[in-house]
Amino acid sequence: MPADTVSVTGWGRTAPSAARLVRPRTFEEAALAVRGCGARGGIARGLGRAYGDAAQNAGGEVFDMTGLDRIHAIDADGGTVLCDAGVSLHRLMEVLLPLGWFVPVTPGTRYVTVGGAIGADIHGKNHHVSGSFSRHVLSFELLTADGQVRTVVPGTPLFEATAGGMGLTGVILTATVRLQPVRTSWMSVDTERASDLDDLMARLADTDHRYRYSVAWIDLLARGKATGRAVLTRGDHAPLEALPRSARREPLSFRTSCLPSAPAFVPEGLLSRTTVGLFNELWFRKAPRARTGELQRIPAFFHPLDGVPHWNRIYGRGGFVQYQFVVGHGREETLRRIVRRISERRCPSFLAVLKRFGDADPGWLSFPLPGWTLALDIPASLPGLGAFLDELDEEVAAAGGRVYLAKDSRLRPGLLAAMYPRLDDFRALRAELDPRGVFTSDLSRRLCL
Repeated sequence: MPADTVSVTGWGRTAPSAARLVRPRTFEEAALAVRGCGARGGIARGLGRAYGDAAQNAGGEVFDMTGLDRIHAIDADGGTVLCDAGVSLHRLMEVLLPLGWFVPVTPGTRYVTVGGAIGADIHGKNHHVSGSFSRHVLSFELLTADGQVRTVVPGTPLFEATAGGMGLTGVILTATVRLQPVRTSWMSVDTERASDLDDLMARLADTDHRYRYSVAWIDLLARGKATGRAVLTRGDHAPLEALPRSARREPLSFRTSCLPSAPAFVPEGLLSRTTVGLFNELWFRKAPRARTGELQRIPAFFHPLDGVPHWNRIYGRGGFVQYQFVVGHGREETLRRIVRRISERRCPSFLAVLKRFGDADPGWLSFPLPGWTLALDIPASLPGLGAFLDELDEEVAAAGGRVYLAKDSRLRPGLLAAMYPRLDDFRALRAELDPRGVFTSDLSRRLCL
C-alpha cells in the first residue's frame, strides 16, 4: 500500500501533526492497515473537511479512505444506494440526480465522503425536517479493532456510537443510504432580510415549517439596534413546471462552476474587522428585502464556497477556528447574549450562519438537539480568542447546549460530559470494542474520548 509520513491538518489549518498516511484500495488492504497499526493507533480520513483535529493522529497512522470509492448498487425505484465509504457526496449527486434522486442531507460542502458523513453525523439546512445524515442510513459495514467486519443497523448500540463517533469505533467500509426524490436539479428559493436577531428568530420560528431547507447568514459585526441582522434564505426542490422551457429539456442535469483557486499564500490580516465589516455591509444591503421563487442551481444554493477551491487559505497561514454550538428551545436568551458578546468583541466573521434544529438524532455523540445553532469562522490569530471561546463554552454548557466535535479544535475536556450526556456509554462501548485503543486521533487524545 502507498504510505508516506506527512503533515496532516483539518480544514481550519490549525495544529498540524505528522502521521503515516496509508492509502488502502481494497477492504483487505484496509483490514491489513488496521492490523498493522503501531502503538499510536490509527484513524480513518476522508476528504479532510473536518475543521479541527478529528482526522489527525500525531505519530500514528491515518487511513486515507478515498481510494474506496465504488458505487455498488442503486435502487432507482426504491430510492437507495449502496456505496463505499470513500464515495463523496459530490459523486453521488453526479450519478443520482439524473435518476431523480438527491442525497438526503448535505452540509455546506459536497466534498464530504459517506463515511465522514456518518462519522460526523452531518446536518444540513433541512435538519428541522429531515434530521441528520445517520437518520437516512439503513446499514453500514464497520471494520472493528479485532479485524471483524460487522453489519451495523439502526437501533443498535454500535450504530448509535458510530453515528457522530468521529471514527473512533472503527473504519466504515460501505453504507446503504435512503435518498430524497426530486423532479429537477433546481431550487425554488425565497430570500428576505431580518432587521435584528429577534426579528430573525421570529421569522424562523413562525414560518420554517413551510420550507424543507432554511438558513440565515448573520452579521456578527453589526451592533446596537442592528445586532444580529441577517439575510434569511429558504427553499425547496423546484417542480418541473416552475422551470423555464429551456431548462425543461434537461431538468435533472447537474452542473457546477469553479472560480480561480485561492492563492497558496495570503497576507496575514486580510480578514480584519475593517474588511469583514465592509463585506458584511455590502452583503446585507445587496440582499433583497423580500424575493420569492428565485430559481437557483443546487451548487449555488447548497455549496457556494465549493466554487472557490482552497477557500480556507484566505485566512492566512495561521488558519481559522470554526465555532459551532447549539442551545435548546427555551434558551434563546443564551443565544442572544452570545451574539451580543461576539458583536461587542468585534470578531471578524463573514461566514456566520444561524439555523433551527429539529428532533435530536440517536447518535450518542451526535451534535444536533432541538433548538438553535450558530456557526462562525474566526481567524485563529485573533488576540485572546482562546480565552474568549472558553467563556462561550461555559455559557453553552450551562444552558444544556454543546459544541460540534467535527468543527472543534480547542474545547477543554472537562466540559464534554456536560455537553454530551451519553459520553460514558460511548467510552464504555469503545473500551469493550477496542481495549487496545487501536482507533485514536488527536481529537480523542485531547478530549479523553
